[in-house]
Amino acid sequence: MKKTISLENLVNDPGCLSEYDPNAMKIEVARKYIHNFLKANTKTEYVNTEDALNRILGETIISKINVPNYNNSAMDGFAFNLDSLKEKNTLEIATTILAGNLSKHKIKPGFAAQVMTGSKIPNGTDTVLPFELVKQENDSIVVSKLPTKGANIRKLGEDIKKNGDVLKKGVFLRPAEVGLIASIGISKIKVFKKIKVSFFSTGDEVVKAGQPIKSGQVYDSNHFTIQSMLKRINVECVDLGIIPDDKKLIEKTFKNAAKVSDAIITTGGVSVGKADFMKDVLKKLGKVLFWKLSIKPGRPMAYGAFKATPYFGLPGNPVAAMITFYQLVQPALKYLMGQDNYKLPMLLKAKCVAPISKRPGRMEFQRGFFTSKNGELSVKPTPHQGSAILSSMSKANCLIVLDIDQKSIKVDDYVNIQLMEGLV
Repeated sequence: MKKTISLENLVNDPGCLSEYDPNAMKIEVARKYIHNFLKANTKTEYVNTEDALNRILGETIISKINVPNYNNSAMDGFAFNLDSLKEKNTLEIATTILAGNLSKHKIKPGFAAQVMTGSKIPNGTDTVLPFELVKQENDSIVVSKLPTKGANIRKLGEDIKKNGDVLKKGVFLRPAEVGLIASIGISKIKVFKKIKVSFFSTGDEVVKAGQPIKSGQVYDSNHFTIQSMLKRINVECVDLGIIPDDKKLIEKTFKNAAKVSDAIITTGGVSVGKADFMKDVLKKLGKVLFWKLSIKPGRPMAYGAFKATPYFGLPGNPVAAMITFYQLVQPALKYLMGQDNYKLPMLLKAKCVAPISKRPGRMEFQRGFFTSKNGELSVKPTPHQGSAILSSMSKANCLIVLDIDQKSIKVDDYVNIQLMEGLV
């Protein structure tokens, strides 16, 4: 935003920013407002390196050693001084050096040392040739083609320099980062504490899985999808169950959630129905920044705060709930978790092999299935694109992202797709 303004001021004076439209906000604008009214987690703790997977690094790590801390062979082969081959192409094998051998060796000109992958490069040598490129005759080797000086040697500090930055604060720790930390000998690291996210569903028609269901009721799939998406990004879940359409109960649940969590997520109750009380409760207890988006599915989404706790009110339809979570809530939670520079997966171009009906006015996230052939991506929408049809998400491996001004898509038109797996 161009000027600093509080959430309270913005809600009380909607006209203070020209682009602010709580009734139908563009998704890019919504992302910006959400980010500006969040405060990142600063609490840290130490964990064992082997337990750091999927955590957020709480400090910049500086290496106290070089990695590798000695010149070593990248191949099983022979180490020698390249100048020894300028006069003759035969070298005598002086010794064999295994990986982990700490003995000090010095190889004289005209001699070679048999070395194994990872073994220390002996003094007096500067090049390694793999076994496959030399001819061994008794205790000597014959080299038919001169190699490049320094070939097949991993240099001291080639991977990590002593006193150099290894990983920056705010990095998401994947298996590679955990291994990198271990490679410099660190057994405990500082990470941001996990954030707690409370979530609950609303609606008299909503029934918990495992209970008997009557005509006019629905099982609460949202509860499980939201919980699963939260677990996948490694937050601590606070499950508050299913709350009936009762203002007092909803108000009480909000108060309890704010006491124990860093963010609150609900599904249902943010539309315009007579029993959709969420917005009324939030207006009474907190601040609502927006409650409608110019997207499909996911139009009835609310964002605001209960005191200092951010609140995300997702639509009741399951596909809309998942789309809004991936596109808006997940980036916000990543920021709250302390992760720097989290970005949604990049958009890829794909040729559409089936027509798509669309009217301008809303950005659409259609579920699609992409394939790749001869280096080109093609995509087709999954059947039945309704926001209540959860199977369309299960059958999809990508989202077809159609801009707000885009019209219907013809066969062989190119569209943007976002790979589903990259969203997590």
